[in-house]
Amino acid sequence: MLKGIDPLLGGALLHLLDDMGHGDQLLVVDRNFPAVATGKPVVRLGEATMSRAIGAILSVFPLDVFLETPLERMEVDGDPARTTAEQDAVLELARASHPKPLEWGVIPRLNFYERAKGAFAVVHVLDPAPWGCFVLHKGVVFPDDAEAP
Repeated sequence: MLKGIDPLLGGALLHLLDDMGHGDQLLVVDRNFPAVATGKPVVRLGEATMSRAIGAILSVFPLDVFLETPLERMEVDGDPARTTAEQDAVLELARASHPKPLEWGVIPRLNFYERAKGAFAVVHVLDPAPWGCFVLHKGVVFPDDAEAP
């Protein structure tokens, strides 16, 4: 155990997040997503809600402030305006830790599978909620005395 680090963030996940650089994309996906089929490293978090998992990740992972939509979600049932309760919870968590106003990037379901091939890695969560698939774009960690743009 480490002080100040969410216990959901095990050594393998912390190592993976640390290895990522600015602009790298992290997939955080639900139990139905074919994580291994992406060919990317997969870290399994087990039974946690998506908001719990992403909240833990965002406690150490900066979203990219240079992108308009550094947080993207899978489109719900062909309707880009529709969201799930779990997606709404994830957006609120991200807004709380991001220095700029934040809105969704929305990826149609079939396009999400194609986009997954370009990700750095995948975090697989056993959350049963449908359409619980997200892309987090890693940002820059600025020095304490510097402000994000």
